[in-house]
Amino acid sequence: MNDTLNTISLPEGHPVSVYYQEKEIINTLLEELLAVDAKAEFQKYTNIFNQLQTIEKRFARKENQLFPFLEKKGWNGPSQGMWSFHDNLREQFRLLRKNMDAREFDKIMTNTPFLVEGISRLMNTEDNVLFPNALDLLTEKDWISMRKGEEEIGWMLAETPAPFPAVEYIHPSEDFAKREMTFSLENTSHYDEGYMTVEQVNLLLKTMPLDLTFVDKNDKVIFYNRGEERVFPRSAGIIGREVKFCHPPKSVGTVLKIIESFKNGTQNEASFWINFKERLIYIRYFAVRDAHKNYKGVIELSQDITDIKKIEGEQRLLDWE
Repeated sequence: MNDTLNTISLPEGHPVSVYYQEKEIINTLLEELLAVDAKAEFQKYTNIFNQLQTIEKRFARKENQLFPFLEKKGWNGPSQGMWSFHDNLREQFRLLRKNMDAREFDKIMTNTPFLVEGISRLMNTEDNVLFPNALDLLTEKDWISMRKGEEEIGWMLAETPAPFPAVEYIHPSEDFAKREMTFSLENTSHYDEGYMTVEQVNLLLKTMPLDLTFVDKNDKVIFYNRGEERVFPRSAGIIGREVKFCHPPKSVGTVLKIIESFKNGTQNEASFWINFKERLIYIRYFAVRDAHKNYKGVIELSQDITDIKKIEGEQRLLDWE
């Protein structure tokens, strides 16, 4: 299956057609990257490299859109083998970025061909295996659903590709189309994207390492999560209580000022950090608004960031032992 056949036979805006549009960009960037002298024209090399690294959007679309549809058809190979290939290329990008930051020009010239070769091999596998099989396995309905999800991830293209099919884009928060699911929808509710039962939502909120409190538009506390270890104590008695009675006198004025600023639309977020029981606590307030920017309440998040502040470098392996 050659490029010409793909671009001619596929409708404009079709996900695979867009992949081939990106391929033309990638091939040009690979040629330019190999041709430029990184030491003599470092800024030019950097610009080309940065453009090429937007290939991450292509990887993300495959991993989060294309692969799941193929899994539903029983083809799990891309989710395993090709995803690992993506990760190898991501590591090569990281290595070259370190070389660039350190101005290690000899290493840049040594490592660049490996990145170019890896990307070229990946696109060859896409042409000969991934896309032909995907086109055989997936229906037009699948491709249309896939394209809707791609809007959230983006493309390497300078402009948004043509719609597929030619319909108005619907934001996920307003998308209530029924889809075939691989799990039971019994007792679930539909959220911006996905379905969960009340039990699952409750477990999610209890497990998050955050203290979360929600105050509605009438300044009444209507919810807080009950995690195992809370930063600040809460009890069921605050449910339905006015928020001004839930804070000590010395801080209630600040809280009310925040809420008023959220209500009149002049602010959307406020942040504080304090030392509490020898721990560093990060406290954030967020205005909650609907699709029309109408004020619906405020979320208060508190998080112990003492250990997070100590993080340095990277950790890519488990340290359970």
